[in-house]
Amino acid sequence: MTSYDLTGRVALVTGGAQGLGAGMAEALAAAGASVAIADVQNQLGEETASALRAQGAKAEFVALDVTDDGQWATAVEKVVGALGGLDIVVNNAGIEVTNLIVDLDADSARKMLDVNVIGTALGIKHAFRAMRPEGPGGKGGAVVNIASVAATIAFPGIGVYSATKSAIDRLTRVAAMESGKLGYGVRVNCIYPALTPTAMGNKLAVDCAELGLFPSPEAAAGAVAEMTPLGRLGQVDDMADAVVFLSSDAAKFITGAGLPVDGGMGM
Repeated sequence: MTSYDLTGRVALVTGGAQGLGAGMAEALAAAGASVAIADVQNQLGEETASALRAQGAKAEFVALDVTDDGQWATAVEKVVGALGGLDIVVNNAGIEVTNLIVDLDADSARKMLDVNVIGTALGIKHAFRAMRPEGPGGKGGAVVNIASVAATIAFPGIGVYSATKSAIDRLTRVAAMESGKLGYGVRVNCIYPALTPTAMGNKLAVDCAELGLFPSPEAAAGAVAEMTPLGRLGQVDDMADAVVFLSSDAAKFITGAGLPVDGGMGM
């Protein structure tokens, strides 16, 4: 039986300073990978990398605005130099701005498109360039994109966010096809996380209550749990475990797939 052992592999996690990204980085490190925390939050990112090192992992922080092509190139170069390669890229960085469509703010919508869609596309681009046979990694690898259950359900207040996460699903599938056809040796998959009580998830519940969609943040979270067959919200380790699986040899014949990690909510 193939294990989830990632010893000897190097992973880069965007938005890795906190929340889901930090949990994913910790799980990858626990599976044996060296991990680069990539984020715009420099101090918090350094602290997260330091905490991983204190647990015995090999970890570094790299500053990265995922919307900036040049910063991607620099970050990958630093990771390869510091950690000896690049085998796994987790495109986790994302933002959510809650708006009813009737009150849509164009600037906020563009920001979500820029971070969530362009940021993920650039992550795939630079993962391919590093991991393909002629790249500095050169051994192939795995890309895991973080979509959302919002890509599979109709939930009020998150229209543009849902659209960006649906776009990540399409990017994943096209990228997997290109990698296969061009012989890059890089598997590309995505997961659809459920609502998880991180800072972003908690803010969404508050925002929905403020928009009058639910009587309170607790009612918003409760409504999500009621829509979920397993009867609860997601937890960070639920999502992190799925990322480790898709990054490992246990998923060696899986590419172009979207894995729901949502307790059945999106079925």
